[in-house]
Amino acid sequence: MNQKKSSNLTAIALFFAAMLVIHVLSSIVFSIWPVPIRPTLTHIPVIIAAIVYGPRVGSVLGLLMGIISVVTNTVIILPTSYLFSPFVENGNLASLVIAIIPRVLIGIFPYFIYKWLHSKTGLALAGAVGSLTNTVFVITGIFIFFSSVYRNDIQTMLAAVITASSLAELLISIFLTSAIVPTIERLKK
Repeated sequence: MNQKKSSNLTAIALFFAAMLVIHVLSSIVFSIWPVPIRPTLTHIPVIIAAIVYGPRVGSVLGLLMGIISVVTNTVIILPTSYLFSPFVENGNLASLVIAIIPRVLIGIFPYFIYKWLHSKTGLALAGAVGSLTNTVFVITGIFIFFSSVYRNDIQTMLAAVITASSLAELLISIFLTSAIVPTIERLKK
């Protein structure tokens, strides 16, 4: 195994471990959180890894994030679990599309944004695009495949996209991506 493949595998393992810790901790914290804002934070390591290690590593981590979503929604049944797991009542193959495809794209888009605009602004924009990729593609997938949930009401879908949780995810992604990527890039050299 060459050094680059070994380095990529190490990065995937470390970032996946961080994703699991973030997922477990945020699940615990947000279950006792007294406010309705429950941002998803698991996508942040995917965004950071995509920028630092490229779209291959990013897309693998995005796939792993999607698998975490499928497993979580299969094991812990919530009223919305069918949207992300085909293994629960009312779930189907579209549930896999919603759980997997947007998360893989989170591992691709930020890399190209930062490559295009290699600056602090580009870094913030890459964090924003990564977060918005998750929000927009998941909500769009839900609207396309499960529009009966929204009774074809576009206003409901738009309200879901522009929620406090989505805004919190966006701001946290921008802040953490801008703060962490430069440090990892320095350490990587």
